[in-house]
Amino acid sequence: MTASRRIVAGFALAATATLAWADFPDKPVTLVVPFAAGGPTDKIARDLAEALRKPLGQTVVVENAGGAGGTIGAAKVARSAPDGYTLLVHHIGMATAPALYRKLPYKVPEDFEMLGLINEAPSVLIGNNSLPPNNFSELRQWITANGSKVNLANAGLGSASHLCGLMLQSALKSSLTTIPYKGTAPAMTDLIGGQVNLMCEQATNAVPQIEGGKVKVFGVTSSRRLTIAALKDSPTLAEAGLKDFDVQVWHGLYAPKGTSAPVLARLNAALRAALKDPDLIKRQGALGLTVISDERLDPAGHRRFVETEKQRWAKVIKEAGEYAD
Repeated sequence: MTASRRIVAGFALAATATLAWADFPDKPVTLVVPFAAGGPTDKIARDLAEALRKPLGQTVVVENAGGAGGTIGAAKVARSAPDGYTLLVHHIGMATAPALYRKLPYKVPEDFEMLGLINEAPSVLIGNNSLPPNNFSELRQWITANGSKVNLANAGLGSASHLCGLMLQSALKSSLTTIPYKGTAPAMTDLIGGQVNLMCEQATNAVPQIEGGKVKVFGVTSSRRLTIAALKDSPTLAEAGLKDFDVQVWHGLYAPKGTSAPVLARLNAALRAALKDPDLIKRQGALGLTVISDERLDPAGHRRFVETEKQRWAKVIKEAGEYAD
């Protein structure tokens, strides 16, 4: 092939690729949730899917691929074709998995393209109604007096409740007996039933139990009080005595590494539009979630944030000595 023909062929290929990108998406987009249906990440993904349909002009479906603390679903997306049609909605576990798992089937952030943060979700420290303490000050004294006799439920290794519990024990300088469950629902059931004492759970899941008077509230984990009715009078744990305590479970959107720049730009633009949707903002707010509107909605800002969170949580996890093979 002559040089001129090679140039013409190159232009033809570039034009074809440009047309393909211009048509993106021309079929449904899948959001993979690395947890079971019905949990907080699943709820967030389904709300996001609805809000993404208009800016993308396509159906957006949610696929649950749970197991191994979210690593199975994340690995599925990392191995998917980098064409923008298979995306990952993941929480803080994206930054903590590298420290929690010795044999992680993907690398963070190397195997993913960051598309932007979605929201932040505060957690709530709750206990069963039979506990003697009625506020955090009393709870702290009770924990000091009882030590490892106090048990703390979580939804499994790498779950939001597990991570929040690690940070809580670090801040209290106390080692509680942690009891992992296979999901939030069974952990919450045993908490309400009195089989376990405490749980540090996302407000998304805790609010219905608080509204029903089924659990006690000892404080919220964010740096500011929440405005939702069920928690508006609940102090932050920082106010209650744990200086600078701030644990937020965030969620982000990811594509496989190697996804083309034009497709990434299209997806980021759609995410930005979705997060301005009044219905989405209202639904997220009702769950105590804050929709992201700062620099972390930019892919570069999202990447910097994940790196910072990796370092922060690696220290906490190392101190706790909790790992999975």
